[in-house]
Amino acid sequence: MSKTTNILIVDDNVLNIETIARRLERDGFNTFKAESGAQAFRILENFTVDLILLDIMMPEMDGYQVLEILKQSEQWQHIPVVMITALEEEESVVRCIKAGADDYLTKPVNTVLLLARVNNSLNKKRLYDRDKQYRNELECYNQQLKHKVESQVKEIMSAQQAMIFATSKLAESKDPETGAHLERLRVFCKILSEYMAENSTSRHLITPEFIEHIYAVSTLHDIGKVGIPDNVLLKPGKLSESEWEVMRTHTIIGANTLRAVYEKHPDNAYIKMGIEIAESHHEKWDGSGYPHGLKGEEIPLSARILAVADVYDALTSVRCYKTAYTHEQSRQMIVEGSGKHFDPEVVEAFLNCETRFIQVKKEFKDDASMSAYEHMASLVNSN
Repeated sequence: MSKTTNILIVDDNVLNIETIARRLERDGFNTFKAESGAQAFRILENFTVDLILLDIMMPEMDGYQVLEILKQSEQWQHIPVVMITALEEEESVVRCIKAGADDYLTKPVNTVLLLARVNNSLNKKRLYDRDKQYRNELECYNQQLKHKVESQVKEIMSAQQAMIFATSKLAESKDPETGAHLERLRVFCKILSEYMAENSTSRHLITPEFIEHIYAVSTLHDIGKVGIPDNVLLKPGKLSESEWEVMRTHTIIGANTLRAVYEKHPDNAYIKMGIEIAESHHEKWDGSGYPHGLKGEEIPLSARILAVADVYDALTSVRCYKTAYTHEQSRQMIVEGSGKHFDPEVVEAFLNCETRFIQVKKEFKDDASMSAYEHMASLVNSN
């Protein structure tokens, strides 16, 4: 056995300690000697010990007390302990084993049994140490793998969100509204969702994933306008009733386009919410909206949140046919639409977050040189 294998012998009888120590040292073990529990703990604090031979009957602190402290210590609880006792009563042995001792010897110590118990306990300790090392290495590997997967997921999600935004910008380029409309819209939706996650009856639906998804896919709300003929979409002036019917189909076109993607990727929560928003962002709380005349909570929550954000941004933005309404004017219009156009709880969230809305409008300003289309006036009037 290597000299690096350290055995601590704890006994108030010096003769017993020396007898056991000499026998162990002849077999290559390194020994530490303690004549009391207190002395034993001082040694443990300063040296690495592989096994403890612990006498039961000692003054001040007996072996039971020392064993109890050892087994309650995170640092020492895994060190094997062999109890040594002059008592042959079964009750004493049972008490030791129940308290966590690994084995026991009776005095006078038989040297053959001593070596057998010592080697057996050390073998168990080696197996434990090997298992612990394996588990630590496995945990380290799992953490590395977890971080790698998280990093890759973030990269994929970032790329996915970038593609969603790029697609939205491509759709917007056919029918431009405001230079920074999409940027503001997704931040508005995030602000409203975060507030409602803490303060609404729908908070059980607004998970961190919900907030992440609505921030990413709110920009897809008008993607269906790509499918509207240019003679309708870009028409200057007021649309006829039949042209309005065509214009309203952008909600169905957008939803169906995304459904085709969702059929191939049915586990994609981004696309699922994108369908809700594209199809239902013109539905109204009182059921007077389109395309399906949904009412109240029949309207997906994501679409109800986007409706307030979208209208606020439209009201406070410059168009070629109007100047921007002030925040106070826009606020009043949204309040008047509560329970009619808008979900009252989303309006309440807006009122509690209006300072942040003002800040976002300042942060994401429109390009003064951007163009717009006069027919958007009729869109606002229709809504």
